[in-house]
Amino acid sequence: MGGGGMGGFGGGIGGGIGGGMGGFGGPGFPGGIQPVHVDSSLLRPVHVEIDPQIQQVKNQEKEQIKTLNNQFASFIDKVRFLEQQNKVLSTKWELLQQQGPSGPRKNLDAIFENYIQGLRRRLESLLGQRGELESELQNMRQYVEEYKTKYEEEINRRTAAENEFVVLKKDVDTAYMTKVELEAKVEALTDEINFLRAIYEEELSQMQTISRDLSVVVSMDNNRHLDLDSIIEEVRRQY
Repeated sequence: MGGGGMGGFGGGIGGGIGGGMGGFGGPGFPGGIQPVHVDSSLLRPVHVEIDPQIQQVKNQEKEQIKTLNNQFASFIDKVRFLEQQNKVLSTKWELLQQQGPSGPRKNLDAIFENYIQGLRRRLESLLGQRGELESELQNMRQYVEEYKTKYEEEINRRTAAENEFVVLKKDVDTAYMTKVELEAKVEALTDEINFLRAIYEEELSQMQTISRDLSVVVSMDNNRHLDLDSIIEEVRRQY
């Protein structure tokens, strides 16, 4: 019964511990949108290393607890055996006392008394060792709990780092998609500007041609006006 209880404790601790385990680039438009640069190292998976000593210590703890369980169970069995022997001898002792003293029986009484005293001393020694084992077992439980807490903290840190990486990866993906959309808009605006510029240059060329034609017509009209004045002046001189 004692061995089963301690085995259950060892299994509970072992099960508790085992259960706890578980750049972007691209052309930018001058004076407008600038290229988005992302550190490519952010896209690599995050590897959070756990101290290998934790697993080693955990295995050592399991072995130590198993050894303590076995020792404790063995001592419990010895104590029970001695208690049973003590009861048997006590019963025999009472029977012998009821039969009355005699020569040979007095010698047997002394032998039984010495034997019983020896058993009692062994029982007291085992009980003392039992107290030491219980104290050592309690210390081992505390030791296991401390390392279990450290291990759970390490797991929590790793989980937090993985969650942070997921959020960061999502932000990087969003930034990349935004960059792609902005580059597409810049390209569309550039095409529109080039188209409007071509229309403007064509219209400007046509306006310049019309302006030159108007200048020629005005110049011809001015020359005609000058010739008419000369004719009138010539007629006046003659008449």
